[in-house]
Amino acid sequence: MKRGTRLLALGFVILMLCLMAGCSTVMSDNTRSSPKKQDVYVFIAASLKNTMDQIKENYEKEHPDVTIIYNADSSGVLKTQIEEGARCDVFFSAATKQMNELKESGFASEESVHNVLVNQVVLIKPKGAATSVTGFNNITNASSLALAGEDVPVGQYARKLFTNMGILDQVMAMEVNEGSNVTAVLTSVAEGSNEVGVVYATDAASMPDKVEVIAKAGKDLVEPAVYPVGLIHNKESSEDETKAAADFVKYITEENRVKQLFVDAGFEPYTE
Repeated sequence: MKRGTRLLALGFVILMLCLMAGCSTVMSDNTRSSPKKQDVYVFIAASLKNTMDQIKENYEKEHPDVTIIYNADSSGVLKTQIEEGARCDVFFSAATKQMNELKESGFASEESVHNVLVNQVVLIKPKGAATSVTGFNNITNASSLALAGEDVPVGQYARKLFTNMGILDQVMAMEVNEGSNVTAVLTSVAEGSNEVGVVYATDAASMPDKVEVIAKAGKDLVEPAVYPVGLIHNKESSEDETKAAADFVKYITEENRVKQLFVDAGFEPYTE
């Protein structure tokens, strides 16, 4: 090969190497510039699940760089999981008790906690089923009762209601099917496994073709359930994930479209 040809070939090789290096740099730069997906872990009371699924869908469409990961269960179970070190950025409780305990123990950021919603305790039966029970006052006429456990907010509200009525011992002497959360109670009644059950108004509203409300608990018997939301101190979260969690809480508490979704589900906005 002539010297000029060899130089030309060498030049071509060098040019190709430079181009390849340039492309690699561009690709590397593009990779570095792509935003990292932020995971936000949100613990929600079981009674919030249906509405929160819609909120998640809307939020992720508007924030494609964020993934909301739910854990739905009774507020008591969720509180225990947080205390035992489960990864959580946001806690949306069905009662102030669990949130207050997490604030006192340093797990929840006190300044971030807001009371958002109010729910009402109701007595239900399977749709179309016959029962002699007409209200909480003669609930012991039922052959069986679906009731959430005493560590579940709706179960705590129900027990307080029965205590205020002076009938707790009689109620607990019934055939009681204790559910691990409000969804389990609702399902038990909807399937006809129990004659009556105690849930929230929003739960009954979520299955209008399966259950019907016999009675609502008046404020003179038990206070309405208050739902607070707040940030949880999560050492596993990055700075960006912590910011995304704070933005999600702001979205829940301030976005009018979110407030309307809760109202449509049967919740009432919390007011002082």
